[in-house]
Amino acid sequence: MATESSFFADRLKKVKPSPTLAITKLALKLKAAGENVIGLAAGEPDFDTPDHIKEAAIAAIRRGATKYTAVDGTPELKEAIVGKFQRENGLAYQANQVIVGTGGKQVIYNAIMATVSAGDEVIIPAPYWVSYPDIVNLADGEPVFINTRAEDGFKLQPQDLEKAITPRTKWFILNSPSNPTGAAYTKAELRALADVLLRHPQVWILTDDMYEHVLYGDFEFTTIAQVEPKLYSRTLTVNGVSKAYNMTGWRIGYAGGPEALIKQMAAIQGHSTSNPSSISQAAAVAALNGPQDFMKQQQEVFRQRRDMVVERFNAIPGLSCITPEGAFYLYPSCAGVIGRKTPEGLVINNDDDFAKYLLESEKVALVPGSGFGLSPFFRISYATSTEALVEACVRIKRACEKLTNGKKQAA
Repeated sequence: MATESSFFADRLKKVKPSPTLAITKLALKLKAAGENVIGLAAGEPDFDTPDHIKEAAIAAIRRGATKYTAVDGTPELKEAIVGKFQRENGLAYQANQVIVGTGGKQVIYNAIMATVSAGDEVIIPAPYWVSYPDIVNLADGEPVFINTRAEDGFKLQPQDLEKAITPRTKWFILNSPSNPTGAAYTKAELRALADVLLRHPQVWILTDDMYEHVLYGDFEFTTIAQVEPKLYSRTLTVNGVSKAYNMTGWRIGYAGGPEALIKQMAAIQGHSTSNPSSISQAAAVAALNGPQDFMKQQQEVFRQRRDMVVERFNAIPGLSCITPEGAFYLYPSCAGVIGRKTPEGLVINNDDDFAKYLLESEKVALVPGSGFGLSPFFRISYATSTEALVEACVRIKRACEKLTNGKKQAA
């Protein structure tokens, strides 16, 4: 009889559990035990799905739209996606260039599984969304990380991209606005990256635009195939309804790209999950084709929360935080608390220790930067009530003020 370790596939050794889900699970466990936990780990809007989208789903149920659909999306939803890309991004896709999946994560997974072979390299700027490298690893590819810098707004610099590209580079993944930093690339910044990519025709671009509609002030969103049309034929433009329309649980993501790539992605989906929920697809049609004005109201609430938390964090000893352009995350540095001691005499050696200390001492749940590939930082989501954020800042400040000078423990 096979041992447990020999029974499971070797590829699982390359995959790490999601730190976001792990922290959320622990926070929920503490809440269930009666603890007053403030959760700043989960990345989903705290606003409800708009009523017109809910009503579209109910109407779909009532008219019997509860059967299998085409694997890669209903004609109605594909038409809405084609219209969205043209209207908002100036990108002309046909229905056979569009795929709908069970969330943006599945769309990205399909793309990588359809194209990456053993030894192929995928460039991923760090900090990164936690699933990118693990999806590449599952495909037997090689994630190639490029660290970004806070002083650059956590944005990849063209010269660093140039240095990272090799003959084995197959994909470059770009997420703007970013999870976990909130960094968003201007048209000029995308132009500079595009100039590098034009010199390397073997490199395809996967642009994750999931936070397109979570931007602040007069920042103008652009996507890379829009900035440089010559990259259109090797760009997969990924998006979805989860963040903009408060539909995280509905699980609808989509992408536009070259017909041949979309066809192969659909083939993989056909042998995994098949079609996304028919009801969710009907709701997504209403989302993309319906009123969009509510987004501005949500953006203003998020902006006020962002500004409030950035100001308070920068007043906490040991922490520093830049102001991002989009999404609903902050990625503060905790470098100033590394090496300090807790009241129990434990040394904060890294951002993991800091996150654990905050959860245990003040019941504030956040995600250490190690999970996103860049330390010593941590991510918080401000997609929660202003009252909870104010209280979280009070608790974090209190925890930091309790730390005393200490020496790092030997490795």
